[in-house]
Amino acid sequence: MDYSQFDKDTLIQMLENQESLNRQLLREQENETTLSFPWAGNLGRWYWHIPSNHLTFNPKKMTALGYSKDSIPKHPTYQLFTDKLHPDDYEDVMEAMREHLRGDKPVYETIYRIKTKDGDYKWYHDRGKITERSNDGKPLFLAGIVFDITKQKVMEKELKEKNRRLEDLSRKDGLTDILNHKSVIEGLEEHSKTHSLENRPLSIVLFDLDDFKSINDQLGHVEGDNRLRAVADILRANSREQDMVGRYGGEEFMCVLTDTTYEDALTFARRVRQEVENTFKDETVPLTISGGVHLYDGEKVSEAIHKADMKLYEAKEKGKNRIE
Repeated sequence: MDYSQFDKDTLIQMLENQESLNRQLLREQENETTLSFPWAGNLGRWYWHIPSNHLTFNPKKMTALGYSKDSIPKHPTYQLFTDKLHPDDYEDVMEAMREHLRGDKPVYETIYRIKTKDGDYKWYHDRGKITERSNDGKPLFLAGIVFDITKQKVMEKELKEKNRRLEDLSRKDGLTDILNHKSVIEGLEEHSKTHSLENRPLSIVLFDLDDFKSINDQLGHVEGDNRLRAVADILRANSREQDMVGRYGGEEFMCVLTDTTYEDALTFARRVRQEVENTFKDETVPLTISGGVHLYDGEKVSEAIHKADMKLYEAKEKGKNRIE
């Protein structure tokens, strides 16, 4: 290397960096720590001489990002990698380093996404520590190690998605794909608390398919299941995103309508009743539905459901295919 191009101060900093690096490597050799980490994704050691802002690192840290060794600058700086950080991670990484440099944290440790040559992002786990300070206590030299944890992050994401799907399945009725009994009751419990705190209207509608046993007896259980699914679809199509639609049991359904007055709940229930009747009126064995509507008034949830159920019973007693 032609050192004549550098001024005196730069040469001194370069020399100090090299001396610090040599001392650190010697310490690691003495402690038998040089790259002896068995963890997967090990990209090797890095060293940062702060006064000269010179960064020494294992080339794997760059080649893992898709760069060739030839593309590594002769005098790499700390910014070589920080400039490639994901925008959402940049400030967290900088603050982690500042906290360690200030002495607020015993080590610098952070996880971040870093941009590859192709424009994708990989996940790195970075850890370092100040190993030398000046006589007045200022940090001079940091040594660290970095790991590619992209595979781990991908697995975490896949596991999270699987758990989400499992949780979703545990809340759904297997036949109709709407909420099951437990989930719709739990949802009503939560909405009842909001009603009590904010006095917002909350309505409950219980539906029951009329003479459903005759459907199973005459057409078979497969057709019975098809009709349960079809009714669930009608309920879902007529409800809003904030409402809750669930299979209460057998051929019964419950709808929890948030911010819904008694009159609006009646309108909803009558619309559903009419659509069910219209959907199956031309079938060999028609299908109708009855419903009971109750405006929640702060009572126990079990009592509110009972009141809706009594209205449903009244609709059945008055001839079915009606809403009370």
